[in-house]
Amino acid sequence: MPFSDPNHPLWKPENLRRAVHAAGVALWSWNVTNDRFAMDEQAFELWGIVKGGEVKFEDLSAHIHPADRDRVRAAFTATRGIVGSYEIDFRIMVGNEIRWISARGLGDDAALHEGQMFGVFLDVTGRKQAEEGNELLAGEMSHRVKNLLAIAMGLTNITSQSTTTAKEMAKELTARLAALGRAHDLVRPIPGAQGHAALLGDLLSVLLAPYEDLGAFKGRIRVAVPRMGVGETAATALALIFHELATNSMKYGALSVGTGILDLSGSAESDEVTLTWTERGGPAVEAPNEAEGYGSKLLNRSVSGQLGGIIAYDWSEKGVVVVLKLRAEKLVK
Repeated sequence: MPFSDPNHPLWKPENLRRAVHAAGVALWSWNVTNDRFAMDEQAFELWGIVKGGEVKFEDLSAHIHPADRDRVRAAFTATRGIVGSYEIDFRIMVGNEIRWISARGLGDDAALHEGQMFGVFLDVTGRKQAEEGNELLAGEMSHRVKNLLAIAMGLTNITSQSTTTAKEMAKELTARLAALGRAHDLVRPIPGAQGHAALLGDLLSVLLAPYEDLGAFKGRIRVAVPRMGVGETAATALALIFHELATNSMKYGALSVGTGILDLSGSAESDEVTLTWTERGGPAVEAPNEAEGYGSKLLNRSVSGQLGGIIAYDWSEKGVVVVLKLRAEKLVK
């Protein structure tokens, strides 16, 4: 039996209602003379309004998001001059929940029937949230790329001043950029409001993993820090800080010999996180007596400027101990 047959089951009122309900479509009519709306049960439920008879536009307007009210009123008024179909997307407030509604219908007075204009409401909240998520992601990616380019330019400038040959500069710059890359590989959302990039322990383990393979035995690098999340900005700063410390250790400290040991531990209080870098089993060390190098400037700038903390050195004969005291609120940004 073809759909065009008026006796087809589809055209039975109860079946039409079932189809409309299954599609999530809410029906409405608008009396353009007295500005009253008539809505079906699904529309009342969608708007969070107690079911009744006709409602005025102003009754609905009270539920429209304040930022959209004037636009929606103007759009509905303009539909009488639109020839063909139209679609208006706007937000409504149901309690503490914000929903996106799409109002669709046919415009132009020729579409009126006995002074009534007809249309549907659709709940498009899921689609709008997806669109907003895509826009946020695009903006975040653009922001991240700009930040990384700025960091790369700064590292290039610093490395050019701390090296004497093109080969040496290329080697150090590549290593610093690789450390950044390892940190940003871990940048991802973390459930449970633990931060927005990576777990601190995972981040530090990944950053130090390449140096583990340089020793005579496994387990020469130990990481034991509080379980907490770090944000993208903090991940970038930590990548630079611990790459610099590991590089210095590989040149002069515990990681410069196959049996040296590096222990990275931490503790957290209400508003402060302490990370302690302890080297043992390497050559005897002495406090540097020369002016602060560019690597040290980079360290201090990252610790104080980006993480709101301080860094202290203990040049013990057994091996250097570096203590970083960082603001907890900075680590999640």
